[in-house]
Amino acid sequence: MKGNGKIVERRAAVRKIANEIFDFTEIARRALGRYWLPLSEAQHTEFVGLFEDLLERSYLSKIELYGGEKIVYSGERLDGDLATVGTKIMTKHGTEVPVDYRLFKRGDRWMIYDISVEGISLVSNYRTQFNKIIQTNGYNSLVARMKSKQTHSAEEDAQKRAEK
Repeated sequence: MKGNGKIVERRAAVRKIANEIFDFTEIARRALGRYWLPLSEAQHTEFVGLFEDLLERSYLSKIELYGGEKIVYSGERLDGDLATVGTKIMTKHGTEVPVDYRLFKRGDRWMIYDISVEGISLVSNYRTQFNKIIQTNGYNSLVARMKSKQTHSAEEDAQKRAEK
């Protein structure tokens, strides 16, 4: 699936795998923190979709840069229905990048709800950004910004396809 000609198929394959191991609703809920509860079910659904799209745009391109670096399992911690799985990515330059996956048990499956890279939590990072926007301009402003970035990204993608 390498090469620019396979970008759509490659991204669809990554998205399919991500949907099987990540709980995007749980990630979105934790990222919004205290602002999640007062929202309606329709607002939850809308926000999860926007947040999932944001994560995809932010991280899919980084996943595509993966060039066969070695990933080493470094252990796990279990606390009831929560677990942390530690790994280290060994770069081609010999650097170790610690990556921890935080999971919770949903039914009989373990689902990822947070990733920590070099000690920096994805959920905590987004929660800080979201809180700042909501406290300053309100929840609707956050959603409007996310929609605007989604539209802008779609326009850029269409322009890139047209240039080929």
